[in-house]
Amino acid sequence: MKLRSLILGILLTSFAGVSAQTVSLPAPQVENGPAVLGIMAQRQSTTAFDSRALADQDLANLLWGALGQNRENGKLTAPSARNMQEVRLFVFTENGVSEYLPHGHELKKVAEGDHRDLVAAHQDFVKSAPVSIVIVMDMDKFGGTQPRQISMATIDAGIVCQNINVTAAGLGLASRPRGSMNSDAIKELLDLNENKIPIMNNVIGYPAAN
Repeated sequence: MKLRSLILGILLTSFAGVSAQTVSLPAPQVENGPAVLGIMAQRQSTTAFDSRALADQDLANLLWGALGQNRENGKLTAPSARNMQEVRLFVFTENGVSEYLPHGHELKKVAEGDHRDLVAAHQDFVKSAPVSIVIVMDMDKFGGTQPRQISMATIDAGIVCQNINVTAAGLGLASRPRGSMNSDAIKELLDLNENKIPIMNNVIGYPAAN
């Protein structure tokens, strides 16, 4: 009995020692390593934007990086559960609202006028940026709104959100991911039914001059 207790004590001590160990990793190759690490080093959220309009090429690059078609089989830069592709992007500018259509790499106008105030909600800095991208989960594409389906769609939306922010950093753009917005008014504006859920938004623009 004493021997068994002694062995158990030794094993527990050994495991405790292993779990307490830390190992120093090589420093990330931000300067001379893969380009993506340099981009990640630049990624940050901001509330300060230059008000000038985003160049068409910068917007095109940003949207393609976020959710563009990158293979002939129709799959996208952002993975999705069971490839349901239920995430939709709506681009709010001073000239109106357009939906990004990944498979044609085009914008479809869905509303006239400047509705960035709906995205801003109570945060006025949002209206100083030229572009806000609203991320919508289309649960009709997912086939329902059961908790597991909502959970997976929310994860997919988060992946697209990160794509937006990393692509923005790589393009030298300022960005900020947000959850606040007037969701009910946005749904009414875009004629979205109850299964199409605005879940996040990203504010995008050129960095404000120092």
